[in-house]
Amino acid sequence: MQRVCFLLKVRADRVAEYRARHATVWPEMLDALSATGWHNYSLFLREDGLLVGYLETEDFEKSRRAMEATEVNARWQHEMAPFFESLDGTRPDEAMKPLSEVFHLA
Repeated sequence: MQRVCFLLKVRADRVAEYRARHATVWPEMLDALSATGWHNYSLFLREDGLLVGYLETEDFEKSRRAMEATEVNARWQHEMAPFFESLDGTRPDEAMKPLSEVFHLA
């Protein structure tokens, strides 16, 4: 199982709304994430907008491609894009660059 961690930056003036949106993630989005291999998926958000994501999956690139192929993901990414800084024309899910793991205590 791969452990994947990534960072994104939510616009400071949208942090409260971002939190609210994630309190009611669409059921079809949750179903799609599970069906495409995203497990133990968590998002952590600091008040200044630093977002840390963590998930476990068998194959991150395969799971990401499968999720990208879903219609619900296209809608979700379109709605979430305005919340983020520095996307440079990419969708939020495209901007998720995994960090290198340097230590793990099992």
